[in-house]
Amino acid sequence: MGRPGGETLPPRCRQRGAALLLAMLTVTLVATLASAALWQQWRSIEIEQAERQRVQAGWILTGALDWARLILREDARGNQSSGNADHLGEPWALPLEEARLSSFLAADRNNSADSTLQAFLSGEVIDMQSRLNFNNLVRTTGAGASTKVETVEADLRAFTRLYEQLGLPLGELTTAAEALRNTTQRALTDPLPSPTPLVPTKLSQLGWLGISRASLSVLEPHVTVLPERSALNLNTAGAEAIQASVPELDLAQARQVVAARERSPFKTLADVVTAVPATGGKLGDQAHGTRSRYFEVRGRLRLDNAVIEERSLVVRNDLEVRVSWRERFTRP
Repeated sequence: MGRPGGETLPPRCRQRGAALLLAMLTVTLVATLASAALWQQWRSIEIEQAERQRVQAGWILTGALDWARLILREDARGNQSSGNADHLGEPWALPLEEARLSSFLAADRNNSADSTLQAFLSGEVIDMQSRLNFNNLVRTTGAGASTKVETVEADLRAFTRLYEQLGLPLGELTTAAEALRNTTQRALTDPLPSPTPLVPTKLSQLGWLGISRASLSVLEPHVTVLPERSALNLNTAGAEAIQASVPELDLAQARQVVAARERSPFKTLADVVTAVPATGGKLGDQAHGTRSRYFEVRGRLRLDNAVIEERSLVVRNDLEVRVSWRERFTRP
């Protein structure tokens, strides 16, 4: 390396330049390694925090589900002693508005607002027999090799009235009903892998039978999928479901049923006929009732920046309340 005029740098200067370059490279390498170590530590903390949130959310939502099961059990105990029916004025039907978790633990002296998670819990219990059961469309008769699955015409007419009322395509319903019959038949009698869809267990799975997402969104407040035949609870059903389930009943008369039960919940189907004579001779124990066994428990937990929701289908047999299925998902 030279200077102006052709002079060269002395060896000591060249050594200083090389040392400075080596020092800069060393600093760059150390900074890179330190940044990588810091990122790895931050990532580990994030993963640990997410896992801790997942476990904590699981505990809280499981506790909320057990709480709902206890309420449903005590309601069944009360119904047994009083003979009351299931209606929307009972404790289980009151939604839990979002509340800070510490408010539930205030009675515990070992907990304080400072030591409790910054978590907010809300939820509700929904009577699934307030909706038309899609699985009512098929009926199984016989046993063994002679088992036969057939479409229940009365229930198909009820769903047809609902589809017409909601402005949905009837061809979609016909296709889905036939697909349900075929897949149920194969599930019972064919041991080989089936080309038909699986038998749905949730409303969202009706898409397997050809029902569009748009239709499912419209049907959700009025339709459910339960593992066995169920009667529509006239104390909790909406006017649309009532009108669809009762032949020759118009929507105005169905709303009269809703208004009458708000004044005094029905204990028997005879009470419905007394309150709204237009239902006389049109109600049946197989299609209608005033009590329910299937409920959906919904829980929503807001924990730091995450929102975790859980839905559980529970079935109540006398004083036993067991979980049929659970699903949990996170919302942004």
